[in-house]
Amino acid sequence: MTVIIGADKAGTELKEVVKNYLIEIGQEVMDVSEAGYDFVDTTLAVATAVQVNDDNLGIVIDAYGVGSFMTATKIKGMVAAAVSDERSAYMTRAHNNSRMITMGSEIVGPGVAKNIAKGFVEGDYDGGRHQIRVDMLNKMC
Repeated sequence: MTVIIGADKAGTELKEVVKNYLIEIGQEVMDVSEAGYDFVDTTLAVATAVQVNDDNLGIVIDAYGVGSFMTATKIKGMVAAAVSDERSAYMTRAHNNSRMITMGSEIVGPGVAKNIAKGFVEGDYDGGRHQIRVDMLNKMC
């Protein structure tokens, strides 16, 4: 699994904190951020790289996490969640099989952002009864 990470200008500082933390805890990380990207470009870059391998996960950081979330949900086959707490990050993997999360640098601080990232990448999809909803989400695209 590779964690694909990206940020727009507003999320760059927090992205570096999260990226370095993920590397510290042994995750393989690929940063697709480029200077001048806005949240739409960043989200598309992360989603494209996530979809290369079924095991890949993505994290996008912008100011509030909402714009990136709206962009991600327009991509066929992408299940994404905007999160601002650790429990939601973990549960969106467990119950929704989310492949991407978004968060806002104006919403969460470095400590919470690290915990969000950890919960997301270390979470496992439960499958079972949850697959019905995941299938429903995927049919909507």
